[in-house]
Amino acid sequence: MIERVRITSAAAEVLRGLVARHGPVLLHQSGGCCEGSAPMCFRKGEFRIGGSDVLLGEVEDCPVYISAAQFEAWASSEITIDLIEEGGGDSFSLEAADGVRFATRSRVFTADELPEVRPVVRPVVG
Repeated sequence: MIERVRITSAAAEVLRGLVARHGPVLLHQSGGCCEGSAPMCFRKGEFRIGGSDVLLGEVEDCPVYISAAQFEAWASSEITIDLIEEGGGDSFSLEAADGVRFATRSRVFTADELPEVRPVVRPVVG
């Protein structure tokens, strides 16, 4: 199976540091007005996953979610979580306290890849 979400080595290093300091975390691909479409990192339990979210996959044992509406636009894309070392500090995402921020890079899957892409999962809520 081809994974829908990947992470760069720089972003993975920061994510591992966040887990070491904060415990288990999750990433949610934001589609909101304030963060653009940046992946947001939260402690598990501090961000409520709802029935309109889908699980894209995991990076570094960290679940990555996206809203179903936003997923419709990105359903044929591979998402890579990257790191920007400038411009952090003004976000609700955990990495901002370190002066960095996560960013999303994407590419469209090829026609040959699409049949092999891992299906998404809707979380059970309630």
